[in-house]
Amino acid sequence: MPPLKNFRGLLLLPLALLAGCDMVLFNASGDIARQQGQLIVVSTVLMLLIIVPVIGLTIYFAWRYRQTNKEANYSPDWDHSTELELAIWGAPLLIIIALGAITWISTHTLDPYRPLRRIEPGRPVPSEVKPLTVEVVALDWKWLFIYPEQGIATVNELAAPIDRPIVFKITASSVMNSFFIPALAGQIYAMPGMETKLNAVINKPGDFEGFSANYSGAGFSGMRFRFHGVSEPDFQAWVQKSKTAGGALTRAAYLELERPSEREPVRRFASVEPDLYHAIVNRCVDRNKMCMEQMMAIDADGGLGKVGAYNVSPRPWQPEAGIPPRTYVTAMCSVNDPAGLSLPLSTARIREE
Repeated sequence: MPPLKNFRGLLLLPLALLAGCDMVLFNASGDIARQQGQLIVVSTVLMLLIIVPVIGLTIYFAWRYRQTNKEANYSPDWDHSTELELAIWGAPLLIIIALGAITWISTHTLDPYRPLRRIEPGRPVPSEVKPLTVEVVALDWKWLFIYPEQGIATVNELAAPIDRPIVFKITASSVMNSFFIPALAGQIYAMPGMETKLNAVINKPGDFEGFSANYSGAGFSGMRFRFHGVSEPDFQAWVQKSKTAGGALTRAAYLELERPSEREPVRRFASVEPDLYHAIVNRCVDRNKMCMEQMMAIDADGGLGKVGAYNVSPRPWQPEAGIPPRTYVTAMCSVNDPAGLSLPLSTARIREE
């Protein structure tokens, strides 16, 4: 009997280990994550309709046609059964059709770029409700959240009112990361020079964990943040707290913040320089660098011509002098100087766009 008790204990060990786990994906507080959790359950059940019978029949046949069972009918010349063929091919085909239909519908209804049509089942988004916009920047190794409408920014802390749609605009500073709040919605990649989007809503108040689901270097394990689902008055209080406790997030401050660091504490910024997120996406926070959109516009016009410009810089806008922003060549390459290092900057303005 002691061996049987030990065996029973081993069977219960996995349940004991899972007892303290928070099954957040199947008990989500956001409508999008909840629908995604239901998809996992439905897909698993449909696949088990094949897996369970196959496993059961495998065990049955192994027991039924064992060598010592003399009552089993031995038919070495049997090779075909129409009924069995229909069952073997028909059932999986029906399940594949069902999974295909579910995948087609859910791919469109749960598209992260698609604006929300409902807050939760039976509650469409009110026409007068304006979504909350949050600009997300994945840094090494921390998260920057910019609230353009509120004019604030935070590091490693995010908050949003419950039952209000949220539009996340997501990018990265250097390498690919993945923005993931399991209780809110599925993960979305954050990539430098690009912007991805996520539409979601949180339906229950609480303190939830967010992190990067894509390895990005030495400080990856500490790249986590807290997401607070709060009421509208509490959200306004949180915004006011950031306005009173924070500094200014200028371009210079961002360039300092962008430097790699690990396990950064929560930081708040009471103001954000206009168009900072736009400059981050275009990789031109440093004003001495050309923005990607300017570079692509030059390429769309056919490039800089046969002169073979090595580098181009923007001239900042000077509204007080009435001088519009322009671009000019800062270096010229040639056969003898492929890097374009010999041309002085003072004489480099040979072509203005």
